[in-house]
Amino acid sequence: MSLHRQLQQRAAAGQPIRVALIGAGKFGSMYLSQIPRTPGVHLAGIADLAPDAARRNLARVGWEPQRSQAPSLDAALRDGSTHVGDDWRALVEHAAIDIVVECTGHPIAAVDHCLHAFAHGKHVVNVTVEADAFCGPLLAKRAAEAGVLYSLAFGDQPALICDLVDWARTCGFPVVAAGRGHKWLPHFRDSTPETVWGHYGLTPEQAERGGLNPKMFNSFLDGSKPAIESTAVANATGLAVPSGGLRYPPASIADIPFVTRPKSEGGALEKKGMVEVISSLEADGRVIPYDIRMGVWVTVEGETDYVRHCFEEYNAHTDPSGRYFTLYKRWHLIGLEVGWSVASLALRREPTGVATCWNADVVATAKRDLQPGDRLDGEGGCTVWGKLQPASASLAAGGLPLGLAHDVRVVRPVRKGQSLVWADVAIDTGTRAYALRRELEAQFGAQAG
Repeated sequence: MSLHRQLQQRAAAGQPIRVALIGAGKFGSMYLSQIPRTPGVHLAGIADLAPDAARRNLARVGWEPQRSQAPSLDAALRDGSTHVGDDWRALVEHAAIDIVVECTGHPIAAVDHCLHAFAHGKHVVNVTVEADAFCGPLLAKRAAEAGVLYSLAFGDQPALICDLVDWARTCGFPVVAAGRGHKWLPHFRDSTPETVWGHYGLTPEQAERGGLNPKMFNSFLDGSKPAIESTAVANATGLAVPSGGLRYPPASIADIPFVTRPKSEGGALEKKGMVEVISSLEADGRVIPYDIRMGVWVTVEGETDYVRHCFEEYNAHTDPSGRYFTLYKRWHLIGLEVGWSVASLALRREPTGVATCWNADVVATAKRDLQPGDRLDGEGGCTVWGKLQPASASLAAGGLPLGLAHDVRVVRPVRKGQSLVWADVAIDTGTRAYALRRELEAQFGAQAG
């Protein structure tokens, strides 16, 4: 039975999926905009550090004011409305909540939220993929030990890529490569929140209208977010990562099956079975027509003459050899699609992407020369960007995960372009996020990809 039909049945029976949302910023607001149009789902509570800002976002996306005025979570559960407050623990610990959607974008806090949710028997949709990038395999293990489910968020590109990879493998196709698109030129690595909108293609007015966070959007532009998302995909699918980091080969959609072949066959990959990101710009900055900038893709191989003949007979666009075919979605709708993850967890007990191994890592890399006393400002900031590395290489070097490079003091000089290691910083070792990362290294290090 379709998910939508099951949701309709839950609505008719008066047994909706009860959801708690932690973080009502841009991504959370996109999800909020769809909830009134989704049967069988009751957003019982929202926890945000700024409840008034959360209410403003509810108004921005079209909620009627009376829907979010419940004085308590229990009152919201009785009358079908939503309670807005700042106590995330109260939401997570309430017995009536089925699913927690973690949407803060703060990786250290997200780890706390996820672990607390698992301990109280809640499934988690983790929008904060930054947390998944540095400890996702262990988060998934902790969820399984608690008898609950942990999932990436549909609508975000990693979950959509995982879905394409699963489609390919379930149909019997070997996956040659998978990934997303991106607007990329090498000098974007140096971008800061002050320069982001000019590079990104938005005006400051458009950004303000949309309530867009310049630091968050800069994390996309400078390559940090593509590395983070590629890490999540590699760890969820078992695909390998480029040894020297993402290469961002430029290609139109038509050229993806040509570019995402091994180098030995004229493509850009080190080998088959890898993640990569396709640039929507040529090396000289020219815009590529019909690009995959906002989309996702998977390239598969037709291993037999019969399959390759089928590609030809049904006019499937392949590389010149006829061996490689790319399926793609040109767009992703981000928070507007999170409802699919919520329904999948609650009704099918299926995550929409979950880490199964430790193949990849994202290491904080200096945007400028850093000196003792400087403070790192994390992804999208002015001090570091995230470089994708094989987990084994990061582990061997003692690489500092980008997700833990927030408000951390530098203790020795680091050159621009150099990846940081633990010894370069004075990190707070008292957080659960730090402890979980170190436990990940101990438990999964021997199998690191």
